Amino acid sequence: MNNEERKELTTLFWRYLWSSILITLSGCLGNVVDGIIVGKLIGADGVSAINLSKPIVQLMMTLSLLIAAGGSMLVGFALGKKDLIRTRYVYTHSMLSSFLISLVFTLVGIILPLSVANLLCDNEHLLQPTLEYLQPMLLGAPAYMMMWAISLMISVDGSPRLASIAIIVDNAVNLSFDIIFIQLCGWGIEGSSTATVVGHLVGIAIMLLHYRNADNHLRFSLKHEHPEGMNIISQGTPLALASVCLTVLLFSANSIVLSSLGRTGIFVFAVCMNLLQIYNLFCAGTCRTLQSLGAIQVGKGDNEAFQLVIRKAFRFITISMLITCVVAWIFPSVIARLFGAADETTIAECNRALRIFALSFIPFCYIYVLMIIYKLYGKHRMALFISVVLSLAVIPILWIMARLATDYLWYSYLIAYLIEGIVIYVLHKAFHVKFEIASGDPTTTSS
Repeated sequence: MNNEERKELTTLFWRYLWSSILITLSGCLGNVVDGIIVGKLIGADGVSAINLSKPIVQLMMTLSLLIAAGGSMLVGFALGKKDLIRTRYVYTHSMLSSFLISLVFTLVGIILPLSVANLLCDNEHLLQPTLEYLQPMLLGAPAYMMMWAISLMISVDGSPRLASIAIIVDNAVNLSFDIIFIQLCGWGIEGSSTATVVGHLVGIAIMLLHYRNADNHLRFSLKHEHPEGMNIISQGTPLALASVCLTVLLFSANSIVLSSLGRTGIFVFAVCMNLLQIYNLFCAGTCRTLQSLGAIQVGKGDNEAFQLVIRKAFRFITISMLITCVVAWIFPSVIARLFGAADETTIAECNRALRIFALSFIPFCYIYVLMIIYKLYGKHRMALFISVVLSLAVIPILWIMARLATDYLWYSYLIAYLIEGIVIYVLHKAFHVKFEIASGDPTTTSS
């Protein structure tokens, strides 16, 4: 790689990264500000209802990752090889599958919303707001899943800026309608989730402009040499499994915290999960860049270029996470009050929990980025292992802490992630894993 090529790739890296950061920033700010608006206009129970509903939202994200993220990686590989037939077939298969799956959620929202709410919440006081928030989210599932599917596809096809603009507008519309629906229309917590769906529809409309570009490679076509369904699922499986396990963790953690620490505990936990949104800003932005730009380099077989992308990604995420951690340690009370904490006891508990979680999320982000790198290098078994243990390992530690050392419950995440990091390092050395682009199809399975 000569200096000119390095400079060009560096420019491309920052273009993809900042577009991905803007996408994630908009989503994170949307979630955080949404929580702040709900906390101010509705109260702590509204914030808790949103957090209790997150396993369902996370499940929708899981299926989006399984189909759309897996498909976008294959599209990146195909574009790197200039294989338009495969590009268009994978794109078609991914988009149709995402839409059909989203309709299942809509059907559940019509027929079984109360059953789902009862599954998520066993607290009588919080059941009704959870149901009111959840039902519009289920009915609007096609908007949610297609918004993320389209954004991933047009990003890898060369329009990351358009995707970022669309999602920024999406969240601006969401937050504006939050105030309109909750305060002016008097819809309560139901207005918050309805505003989210409206925002997604606007975002999709903007992203459709990509298809008018002369350089657009995304066309619907069922012409193919061999089926790609299993390859799409294989590529998306580590991300989807990580999301499934995160869904299980959210559900389990909500239950454990609610039963151990009551309404105050679940509110504090909800505030900590909103802090995760800030870390997710940098983690998800970095991962989107690796999935899009990295997949293209892998498709080209350019290991040196891919390693350059990885080095820049790790440097960026390290600096950004450290800054976030310092801010959380200095201003925990400000964060707590933003989400509606009023009494001194709740604020004090938020301060303690936020500082612990600020440290906990650093190893989480490193491990998640490492999973993407293993996947792109074709080390599928290691990627699958990380995707499972990343969240599930937290549950037994959280359960033990809740019963034996409730005062130290918030340390559960930090302990679990540190153990996971050590185990991954040991396995990496034990299996002599090498980070080199394998010859042939990067979708083939290896250790």
